[in-house]
Amino acid sequence: MDFDFNLILVPLTLVFFGLWLLDKFVLKQRETKGRGEESFIITWAYDFWPVLAVVLVLRSFVFEPFNIPSESMVPTLQTGDYILVNKYQYGIRMPITNSKLISVGEPQRGEVAVFRYPENPKISYIKRIVGLPGDTLKFENGVLFVNGQKQERTFAANTTINAKANEMGGQQVMVDLAGTKYSSSLGEHHFTTQEINSEQTTPDAKAYVQNVERMYPLSHEQNWEVKVPDGKYFAMGDNRDQSADSRFWGFVPEENLTGHAVYVWMHKEPGWHLPSFSRNGKID
Repeated sequence: MDFDFNLILVPLTLVFFGLWLLDKFVLKQRETKGRGEESFIITWAYDFWPVLAVVLVLRSFVFEPFNIPSESMVPTLQTGDYILVNKYQYGIRMPITNSKLISVGEPQRGEVAVFRYPENPKISYIKRIVGLPGDTLKFENGVLFVNGQKQERTFAANTTINAKANEMGGQQVMVDLAGTKYSSSLGEHHFTTQEINSEQTTPDAKAYVQNVERMYPLSHEQNWEVKVPDGKYFAMGDNRDQSADSRFWGFVPEENLTGHAVYVWMHKEPGWHLPSFSRNGKID
């Protein structure tokens, strides 16, 4: 999610609103010539600015649609899911600048949130909030502890995790990896996470895991502890070993929050596939 549609919507709304005001109080083409007889740009102003204004208000302060472009939240969210994000739940914010106008609420532990990537605020990320301001988090061999309390998880299923690997010459190929799914809970939220297994059977899968572990250990081998500063949040992807998250780039500042991801309303596979509504439902 790397483009803010408001960068187009806001200027366009202001331009058409300005033209409407100009004709309403200065040019008065519609008043003197009649509807449909004014210049086409004035016609557009009358026809489009109210619609654009409504869309802008809904997207900026109520709900905004997003598309999921990566696998970091699998199996909760799939690549190609279209979701609705509650924009007002984390406070009423200005479009484009994202500065908070009215404080309404704060993220709760376990919620799936959209936020501006701290290292490049032009890009939107989606992850699960696992740590609130002041929390002490401990990750011990894949098990999460929050303020000393173990967050229970149970084995759900063996699974196959698809990953992209670079061949000689830089060409990317898909590799099937053995993985494990876990039924997890965090706060009031119940969801499924998945991890890549250390033991793999195929040569390509073994090579992939070896390359990953040269940079950092797989999730079930990670051991770290961190305290979340005031005004910050700690976020992780449900697809633990295919998620660039707070474990690697740090905390999410409160001012970067966009909203709470609440609903999947459509799914579309890449290419000429028709949209599907089979995945519609609430995001937990």
